Amino acid sequence: MTRRLLAPVVLGAASVLALAGCAGTTTQTDAAAPADGVVTVVASTDVYGSIAEAVGGDLVDVQSIITSPSQDPHEYEASAQDQLTLKNAGLVIENGAGYDSFMESLIEASGTTAPVITAVEYNHDYPGAEGHDDGAGAEPSASADDHDHAEGEAHAEGDGHDHVEGFNEHVWYDPHTVEDLAAAIAQQLGELAPDHVADFNANAEAFTQQIEGLEDSLGQIETKDAAAKVFVTEPVPVYLIEAAGLDNATPNEFSEAVEEGQDVPPATLLESLQLIESGAVRVMIVNPQTGGAETTQVEDAAKAKGIPVIEFTETLPEGQTYISWMQSNITALSDALTA
Repeated sequence: MTRRLLAPVVLGAASVLALAGCAGTTTQTDAAAPADGVVTVVASTDVYGSIAEAVGGDLVDVQSIITSPSQDPHEYEASAQDQLTLKNAGLVIENGAGYDSFMESLIEASGTTAPVITAVEYNHDYPGAEGHDDGAGAEPSASADDHDHAEGEAHAEGDGHDHVEGFNEHVWYDPHTVEDLAAAIAQQLGELAPDHVADFNANAEAFTQQIEGLEDSLGQIETKDAAAKVFVTEPVPVYLIEAAGLDNATPNEFSEAVEEGQDVPPATLLESLQLIESGAVRVMIVNPQTGGAETTQVEDAAKAKGIPVIEFTETLPEGQTYISWMQSNITALSDALTA
């Protein structure tokens, strides 16, 4: 998701964020103790911040680094204030797989001892994912120890930080991943504030029931529109359309080029335009936070053909929670298919 239209934001002083070697080995018990029973949770984006708020309720103070559609997690440059925020965290939540790589620098530079939950590790398709047996809750990998490494040592591919070729890192659009993630957050919060384990578990259960409501809505789409072809300008919503039983008809080379901020190969662009012109595509989904000449061209072609074009974003629209946002996306998709 390298962006063409968004400028990097919040430039931090290099002298503040420069890594002076990695933090020493830490343990979960080294993390800042909750003040008055309230755990400070720092999330890379407001999407994960919203999920943490749903699970933690009044017992967490959630601070999200990315809170605006104009802030691109791939290009975000952290500030000294961000470093301080991480340093004071009781729990950290990141996406991983290279999506929010600025978090790794912050985790190391801040010296935080807080446990870190990496969302991609709860996705069934992620290499090395654990805790995903059918009917079983996810086992969190949430120790700050997981982020320590020798100075100059790069993370191995598939460890939750580097981009993994062929893997769609937009896992918050996958209901099953979010269910497992919520369970992991509840477990970790319970370890940090053991007097409130029952509260966190109850909140996670209520949240999971809401996710099941989303899955019911997706099932209704599948019942009436199974295998309908959808064109996505980049992979952001793919998990959701697959959960609805729809067919991602986009040429891989098109969405991959947009994802990487590269020009779409001319042959691929022609193939995409021919697909749209054929009338096989029922809906087009675009990401308003990214774009370029080729995405504009296919969007214009879809509109000219009378194909509904809807927008799915990567961050929460103002005033939305994770659940209300996902439900509005599902409703928009359902409405577009019946248009």
